[in-house]
Amino acid sequence: MWGVAKILIVDDQLGVRRLLFETFRGDQHEVEMAADGEEAVEMLKTFKPNLILMDMKMPGMNGIETLRQIRALDRQVGVIMMTAYGDAQNMEQAKELGILHYLGKPFDLFELRERVRDILTEV
Repeated sequence: MWGVAKILIVDDQLGVRRLLFETFRGDQHEVEMAADGEEAVEMLKTFKPNLILMDMKMPGMNGIETLRQIRALDRQVGVIMMTAYGDAQNMEQAKELGILHYLGKPFDLFELRERVRDILTEV
């Protein structure tokens, strides 16, 4: 169990990134942000997060492509996938790539914080 976890927020919407950054920073975690998949993959190499909160729909590499590249580098890191589009095919692919949780947007911030807390205490 971590007292302080490293969390990477990956979302192309600045508002969502800032909200999650402030929320988890307020919970005393070490938080970094990436605006897209390529940036997330680069940050993975140096930041080494314990948990990644990632949007499915992003310009350039989408969440699935990004997840594939993340898994090529790190099989263990926990991933919560967020999406406003309940695309069954993408959800299946995400599950096959080992996501911990699938979250619909707009999400309930309290529910998300609780889910993150549960995940971080289980590890």
